Amino acid sequence: MNTHQTPAQKITKSYVDRLSTPETGQAFIRDTELKGFAVRITSSGAKSFILEKRIDGKVKRLTLGRYPELTVEQARKEAHKLLGHIATGRNPVAEKKQEALQGTTLKQAFGDFVKTRKNLKERTLYDYRRVMSIIFTDWQDKPMIDINKDMVSKRHSKIGAERGEAYANLSMRFLRALFNFSIAQYEDGSGKSILHENPVVRLTQTRAWYRVERRQTIIKPHELKPWFEAIMNLKNDPISQNRETIRDYLLLVLFTGLRREEAASMTWANVDLQAKTLRVTDTKNHSDHNLPLSDFLYDLLQNRKAHAINEYVFHRASGTGYVSEQRKQMAKVIKESGVSFTIHDLRRTFLTIAESLDIPAYAVKRLANHKMSNDVTAGYIVTDVERLRQPMQKITDYILKCAGYRPSATVTDLSEKKSHKTS
Repeated sequence: MNTHQTPAQKITKSYVDRLSTPETGQAFIRDTELKGFAVRITSSGAKSFILEKRIDGKVKRLTLGRYPELTVEQARKEAHKLLGHIATGRNPVAEKKQEALQGTTLKQAFGDFVKTRKNLKERTLYDYRRVMSIIFTDWQDKPMIDINKDMVSKRHSKIGAERGEAYANLSMRFLRALFNFSIAQYEDGSGKSILHENPVVRLTQTRAWYRVERRQTIIKPHELKPWFEAIMNLKNDPISQNRETIRDYLLLVLFTGLRREEAASMTWANVDLQAKTLRVTDTKNHSDHNLPLSDFLYDLLQNRKAHAINEYVFHRASGTGYVSEQRKQMAKVIKESGVSFTIHDLRRTFLTIAESLDIPAYAVKRLANHKMSNDVTAGYIVTDVERLRQPMQKITDYILKCAGYRPSATVTDLSEKKSHKTS
């Protein structure tokens, strides 16, 4: 913006009323009686009073108010007051900014958090939004500085009693992350945070976090046969064309150990049927994950490729996006097989089988895409995708054998076998 310098004048009401509007930018007229006091006029004709003063080694410009809402006398009086504050070591710029930031609500902080954390995964963002809307509904319009340790402690206990201990911990971990972000994000003019402490620290100080045992459930070897029979019963119907897509999705998770979202959002651009490999790029540890395709997986993906309608391997029946809701079909499989499972149980099953087959630990870690940065020896090992092909096929053959099929059977074989039984 162009700034026009005008000779200093004694600022009076009559002089401000006669000020000429600059064609572009803004003009400053400094007062001859009170150093630092000035009036600013913009090309739109807006007039306001300012005060310029060196604070903490830097010249700061404070806007006192607009004219005529603020008179010349009122503005001059306010300038005198601020100069007095500055003379005693106070920082009006920092105080003004702090006052504005002190009203930052939980909802506003979450909005800034989402804008800043651009790498949040879709599932993580979904979970955070649910916590905000369900757990902290009555806190959303509350200023962050008003949320204290006692409130956190009571809310944690309330969530634990009403929604479960694991969900209580999850909610408070989210709140802790939001406060840590806010402590770093919201600073006054002196660079000091307006939040002095994260109130969620109370749970650590009092050891109030719930002790939640990590889930260890898997599909046991003897359960794989009824589970497979129920899975292969998922056939498309005229109303919903997603059943076979969900079937193939669940099978791929079981035979690769991929995480829920990694598998669901897989695109054809990351599947190489000629090299018989797949690649996951948006992973939990931010490291590309390359896997070989066993015979079973190759056949499954080849069949899906023949009927692809968009860029996603597991597309929605509507043709837009990828499948995100599997509960209805999973409930059907659980009911028919009598085998209760979650999607992450399939990943645990894959890794448990890999370990039971005495596959080398480093190969298992590579198959799981677990970080090995703390393992000095692993840092010297470069694992090519081809070195994982034999372990991957070995795991596949074991799963198929437990399910009552011959090793190296394909999903086409399974479907045909099912069709013969039905007829």
